[in-house]
Amino acid sequence: MQTQTTPMLRFDNVTLGYGHRAILQDLDFTVAGGDYLAIVGSNGSGKTTLLRGLLGNLKPLAGKVSVPARLHFGYVPQAKTVDEIFPLSVLDVVMMGRYGRIGIIRRPSADDRARANSALEEVGIKNLGARLFRELSGGQKQRALIARALVSEPDLLVLDEHTNDLDIATEKQIMAIVDGLHTGRGIAVIMVSHSINTVANHARTVGIIKDGRCTFAPVADVVNEEYLQKIYGTPLRVLEVEGQRVVL
Repeated sequence: MQTQTTPMLRFDNVTLGYGHRAILQDLDFTVAGGDYLAIVGSNGSGKTTLLRGLLGNLKPLAGKVSVPARLHFGYVPQAKTVDEIFPLSVLDVVMMGRYGRIGIIRRPSADDRARANSALEEVGIKNLGARLFRELSGGQKQRALIARALVSEPDLLVLDEHTNDLDIATEKQIMAIVDGLHTGRGIAVIMVSHSINTVANHARTVGIIKDGRCTFAPVADVVNEEYLQKIYGTPLRVLEVEGQRVVL
């Protein structure tokens, strides 16, 4: 992982779990400014547990998680996890990202609304601000949730299975937005996924969760047949198609 800048957060021999039950052990890694990190694991492997530990929603059973008080997370959940019972507009949903800055009691200012509209423009759906969030397509919802994270002015963007249930073309568009935020704004990125193909051509470092451990390596070391076959215990092929890595 990149270490040329001051660490944003650090895991020192951390164990995460619930009650007395450990889910992940020996987590030892650092995230620094400019990092682009992916966490990959199958369903039930502990990705959500690690995510909760990253965001500070789960205290470690052992070890230490060091997070500067000034660090701002921009969290992007799966669109299907967002409660759509209330008829909120897209702009209303994006404005929620400002609450951490302005508080939930104070009314949003003209500047807050301008920032929300600017974020919608940045993700390509400024024209949908007045639409109901629940009426959007899956890809449009995911764009709106990225915009919500952006208006919080994050230092670190954390994405949770953000391409689930998206078609190939839409997934490519969403990943292009994330890549652009990383390179254009310089925002550090951590994305959690069950698919190595989703992250293989984007992240610089990949952590693979297996058997309660998370093993980190540069993406070039991870996305090769020998490494993946050792991790997954099954024959795999890694191809390059038009400059893109594909795992079969």
